[in-house]
Amino acid sequence: MTFNPLKSRYAVLYAFAVFFITASISLRIAFIYVSLKDTELTLKSALSIFTKGLIFDFGVVLYFGLLYAIYLLLLPQKLNRSSFNKVISYIIVFLMILISVFSFFAEFTFWGEFESRFNFIAVDYLIYTHEVVNNINESYPLPYLISGVVTITIAVMVLLIRTNNFSDSFKSNTRFKWRLIHSLIMGLLIAVYALYINNSWAEKSENRYQNELSKAGIYSFFSAFKNNELNYEQFYSLLSNEQAFAITRSLLKEPGSRYTGNLQSIRKNIKPLGGEQQLPNVIMVVLESFSADFMGKFGNERKITPVLDSLADHSLFFTNMYATGTRTVRGMEALTLAVPPTPGNSIVRREKNKQLSTIGSIFRTKGYQTTFFYGGDGYFDNMNQYFGSNGFDIVDRGRKLAIGDDYKTRRTMIPDNEVNFENAWGICDQDLFGAVLKDADSKFTAKQSFYNFVMTTSNHRPFTYPERKIDIPSGSGRDGAVKYTDFAIGQFLKQAKSKPWFSNTIFIFIADHCASSAGKNEIDVAKYHIPALVYNIPNSRPTRIDKICSQIDLYPTLFSLLNWSYINNNYGKNVLDSTYVPRTMIATYQKLGFMKNDSLVILSPRRKVESAFYDRSTNEQKKEKVSQQLINEAIAYYQTAYYLYSKGGLKE
Repeated sequence: MTFNPLKSRYAVLYAFAVFFITASISLRIAFIYVSLKDTELTLKSALSIFTKGLIFDFGVVLYFGLLYAIYLLLLPQKLNRSSFNKVISYIIVFLMILISVFSFFAEFTFWGEFESRFNFIAVDYLIYTHEVVNNINESYPLPYLISGVVTITIAVMVLLIRTNNFSDSFKSNTRFKWRLIHSLIMGLLIAVYALYINNSWAEKSENRYQNELSKAGIYSFFSAFKNNELNYEQFYSLLSNEQAFAITRSLLKEPGSRYTGNLQSIRKNIKPLGGEQQLPNVIMVVLESFSADFMGKFGNERKITPVLDSLADHSLFFTNMYATGTRTVRGMEALTLAVPPTPGNSIVRREKNKQLSTIGSIFRTKGYQTTFFYGGDGYFDNMNQYFGSNGFDIVDRGRKLAIGDDYKTRRTMIPDNEVNFENAWGICDQDLFGAVLKDADSKFTAKQSFYNFVMTTSNHRPFTYPERKIDIPSGSGRDGAVKYTDFAIGQFLKQAKSKPWFSNTIFIFIADHCASSAGKNEIDVAKYHIPALVYNIPNSRPTRIDKICSQIDLYPTLFSLLNWSYINNNYGKNVLDSTYVPRTMIATYQKLGFMKNDSLVILSPRRKVESAFYDRSTNEQKKEKVSQQLINEAIAYYQTAYYLYSKGGLKE
């Protein structure tokens, strides 16, 4: 008797494969329609997208069907028509379809926010369920979504039943030999995928959207889960460590600085001319997802940032500062450690991130008390553990979660009676600023200098905030959240100006990252452009800094204005120094960018090096060969940063 797969015990598995691949292709077409303008579709690119997509989809089907295939292999023929097999088969297939349909819904909403297939962000969303489930519930009609997922799943099950796929499977008499051959082939194909079909295979186009469309969401999810951290030395272009450190030390040397460590260290002693100024308090407000192009100063005509636009004229105003990454934890890394982004996840989320030489360390050597403020639960993204393990007290909304936390600093939770508005991500910015003001009053009374790292949450989906504070209804979109954040800053400064500690307090307003990292290119330079304002610096006039620079340069520049002497272990530079050469570091989880003036070098896994000329007027990257010296500088910065982190060289 010949073996007919479509009438065999595997009939349902084949039918599921047809359903999944058809649905995935349909989703891919929907994404193309949504992002058609940016996809730059041609016949050649369309063929590539759908060919690679089909291969990735088939891989997902193999992984999905593995458990059921093993069950079908081992099930004795005498039980094939039994009620036991029918119940088990219905349950397994129902769950396979349910998970698939849910993933398609999730992908569609994820694409709407990030214009990307699943990545590290989606992995985080799986881990931090409280914030994410509540965020989804507040942003979308969750009961309808769940009902829709279940309804579609049932409909597909009914279709498989009516087309006799289950009946064919239950009635079949598939011999063990054919079942074994089927399973071995399936196992061999899975091994091929595991060993050779990497998610990076989709990333061959210069157009980021084409790369993302070629992928499959579930395949991308597990790829991101697996590649939480990349070993720079294993995957990226290298110099000898001696050469890399020699280049880096040369690039970081500034007037008044002296290296104090060995030749594979960047520890420096900074001694400026003249005496130190007084020691002002510093409150740094890190603005969630706040792109430079939200501000009128950068051409926005919607008038959603009147406070910050006005403040820019009275501040040290960085007009060409770039974030190092696309996540909050990456911005935190840059603003606390002043180091280039290493491949994979932020140091905030990794092991070996305790007792590091942070900006907070410098403040503490001068007698400051350092505190981290967050309107949500700082357990999220490992924030409390990171800040607490590096000398910061914690003030957050907290739910008393402390799984794995072992920091010794003090944690204070913002009480209910001080909260007027709260959503999935935390309390509104006004309530958070209220906690900051209360703490500053207490420190001033105790004659204690303070440095505060304040992380806002209001400019985050679901974009809800207290009603009747601004002229845009709560929950109506990003513009409203931006304008509310700006309004809250205005109220915060208005209250602060009435305090006795105001005249001796510097206020910093800077973004953690842009609102969206999705652009035409894998590293889209414009999507890293952030605002940065330093207000109320003692004995300093308002200054506009137009030179290209990085988040990591913020504090070296401020410390130079304060004429501070200090020891540091960071990569930041004083942008106001006459010897400063404009440069910045921008990265995704895998691709590491280094831009010097208008020349961009991108380092990728498999030791790939690309270069381009960046035209800021058009936001275009034109392929261009750059000097080996510039490539070596890019490699040196990233290689030494990874080396120091992995070898403990960033410790205090």
